[in-house]
Parts: sequence; C-alpha cells; structure tokens
Amino acid sequence: MDSLWDISPPVHAGAPVFPGDTAYTQRWSARIGPGCPVNVSAITLSPHVGAHADAPLHYDPQGAAIGALELAPYLGRCRVIHAIGVRPLLLWEHLAHAADALPPRVLVRTYERMPVDAWDPALAGFAPETVERLADAGVRLIGIDSASIDPADSKQLPSHQVIRRRDLRVLENLVLDDVPEGDYELIALPLKLTAADASPVRAVLRSLSPDCP
Repeated sequence: MDSLWDISPPVHAGAPVFPGDTAYTQRWSARIGPGCPVNVSAITLSPHVGAHADAPLHYDPQGAAIGALELAPYLGRCRVIHAIGVRPLLLWEHLAHAADALPPRVLVRTYERMPVDAWDPALAGFAPETVERLADAGVRLIGIDSASIDPADSKQLPSHQVIRRRDLRVLENLVLDDVPEGDYELIALPLKLTAADASPVRAVLRSLSPDCP
C-alpha cells in the first residue's frame, strides 16, 4: 500500500490568516431535528485560508481566475527540499543540495514545526532570483510551508511577479513537518471557482510510483 502524507493544515475558526483577510466562520442553515433530516452549514472564508493555490488573478489584474487553470501542474512528481530555519528569503544556495534533475514541482520546508494556529509575521519567502532559477530548471509549480512566497510585509511582491512572468503555479500554507526530503507524487487540486483569486486545496503527497510524470 502506498504511503500518504497529508500536508494540509486544519481549517477552522482559529486558522490564521493574513492581517485584514477574511477568517473562517461557519453557521448552521439547518440542523437535524423534527422535520429536518440533515445538517447543512454555511461557511465564509478567504480562499487563502489553509493550504491553497494562488491564481494569476491574485497578483495580476488581468490574470486568470483559479477555475480557468489547467490541473496538470497540481498533480504529479514533486521534490520536497528542506531549508529549515532560513529567513527571510530562500536563496539558491539553500536549495542547491537537492536541486539536481528537478521534477516539475518543488515544495520547500522552512519550519521545524509549521505554526498551524498562529500568524507568523516573520515567515520565509523565496528570493525572486531563486524562482527564476527554478523556472530555468523546468519547474512549473513551487510550494512552501509559509503563508506567502514573498515576505509578509512586501508591497511589490517580487517573487509573485516572477511567477506571473514565467507562468508558474503556487501552493502556500503546506504542512511539511513530517515529510523527509525526497521525491513524491503531489495531489493538490484547486476547486473550479470561476471568479476567484485562489482556492483551498487538500494537499497530499504519495510515495512515488515508477510511472508518475
């Protein structure tokens, strides 16, 4: 049986969000009782709560919404690289030890333990030149265990702009605490939200099979 790693943080009312973003809330539209056979809830949340995929629309006013994107980048062979404790920016030297023959997807672990219940204003991001080198190496999707590929206080979002220009895809807020460095199969499909700037994903890694692309 394949090994499976769930790399998605829990989503609940206390799940951290960027300051000013919309936190998760839930109310009940219907409850099981006399005359009602089901529970039905209504939820409100930013699409950036928990593990999520950014759409080009998030950082480009003319960019595509998440529901318009091809699914192929979110499914297939990936490499998990450890750069634990690196702050504030991931430089190429932090990834070079595991950068030979990179697959199309790269996920980077920066936390010893990802803060699933607290906002971290000192989160790690990618240096834009690191994103450029990953794109040059054929990488089509990058992921990180922090809430952004740019520092939390960045206003220019240089790494997001490299992503826009090079047409890469992004996963953020992954939980890689228990995942050894190495190659896996990634499954992290976004919802088909036709006008949204991002989508929650249930991100998982599976032990690699020989025919995984």
